[in-house]
Amino acid sequence: MWNMIIPPLAPEQRERIVESVCNSLKGVPLAELRSREVIFPRAVQGVQNELVRMGLQDHPDDMQMIAREVAARVGGLGFLEAMLRLDSGYSEIAINPNGTVWVVRKGEQDFTLLDIHPSQTDVWRAVETLLAPLGRAVSEASPSVDAKIPRTPELPGGARLKILHPVIAPGEGYPSINVRLFEPRPVPPSKLIEWQMAPEKVVQMLVESVAAGMRILVIGGTASGKTTLLSALANGIPASARVVKIEDPEEIWLSQPDVVSLEARPAQVGSTVPAYTLANGVDDAMRMSPGWLIVGEMRKGDAINALFRAQMSDHPGLSTYHAESPEAMVKRMTAMLWADVNVQAAPAKELIAEAIDVVVQVGFRLDEHGKRRRRIIGVWSLNKVLRGGNIEFSTLYHLSGDDESRMDLLGQIEKQFRSFAEQPLKEVVLEHIPE
Repeated sequence: MWNMIIPPLAPEQRERIVESVCNSLKGVPLAELRSREVIFPRAVQGVQNELVRMGLQDHPDDMQMIAREVAARVGGLGFLEAMLRLDSGYSEIAINPNGTVWVVRKGEQDFTLLDIHPSQTDVWRAVETLLAPLGRAVSEASPSVDAKIPRTPELPGGARLKILHPVIAPGEGYPSINVRLFEPRPVPPSKLIEWQMAPEKVVQMLVESVAAGMRILVIGGTASGKTTLLSALANGIPASARVVKIEDPEEIWLSQPDVVSLEARPAQVGSTVPAYTLANGVDDAMRMSPGWLIVGEMRKGDAINALFRAQMSDHPGLSTYHAESPEAMVKRMTAMLWADVNVQAAPAKELIAEAIDVVVQVGFRLDEHGKRRRRIIGVWSLNKVLRGGNIEFSTLYHLSGDDESRMDLLGQIEKQFRSFAEQPLKEVVLEHIPE
């Protein structure tokens, strides 16, 4: 009946309506875009408004079909939708310039190729969907974009996003995409034991060292589990403490009630708004009466300098740094402090030794089944007096294949850790740490 009275819309008219309504919905939060209950009624209203604006009569079947197409396009994560869910089992997703899709499964180190083949249109639509609510876009004029996917009920941990335009990542016309998914909830210390990252006694003493106010630096390679370990150790911070954490981007969950999060941001292309750095965040945090400072991975000398100055003024802290050993950590930090803030090598080493009490290294090692697992590889204290101009480390724990020698080292941990605190530490029972 309707087809006899009102002719169907021409394909070019439908496309114009879809494009116009999709543009009108840019800036809608991602959580709303992904909710059909929210976005479909808005799409229907948008189609009705556009038909009126264009002076066209609304064919009911056309209107519903166009609204469904709008909802699918603006919520167009498509193949990415299931991969971003809480139950996906992935910690990282990558789409290469040739269109191949790779993932890192939780607990693993290497990428695995998936047998899915999205089209360029699918991938670019997903990019637009991810960036539009943030007011961002990737183009030849702005070919490199760093962004974050906010925490939502569907993606409670949020994610870090890196997108490169084909103009700087050439291939077959696809953008290069990396999505790092964050932990969806605080990590209890018991999880470290369940994951066999370290013996229970080691985990317990590390949590105790945090409770004692020691300044701990977690080191390791890319995706080695530094942030996850830091999140678990933060359970040692008393519930009554005021915590200020500074990250780039925010990804650490804490269970303490009095927590303020500061997030770094880059300077935007074409904007006069300056960047907000980790160093800025530390400086601001010092005026917020923090009981504890937590800094996500330090990547520049100004952040290192700011945090270490704060920790030397009796502010206990936790932080992470990319290094494969304590010696590599000192070498890289010394170079960064010199290059970024003009601190020479000798005073840089003095600063490091004074500002850090304990270094914990995390990385991948083979288990008895030949599977690569994240492990706490070593724990060291730093001697405060330099010897021959160098920092000396005392080994508190080191992973080895010899369980007996490992347990001998465990016997030294309590003595070493407790020597840091003026007061004896309370026993921390892992089962009593809130999940």
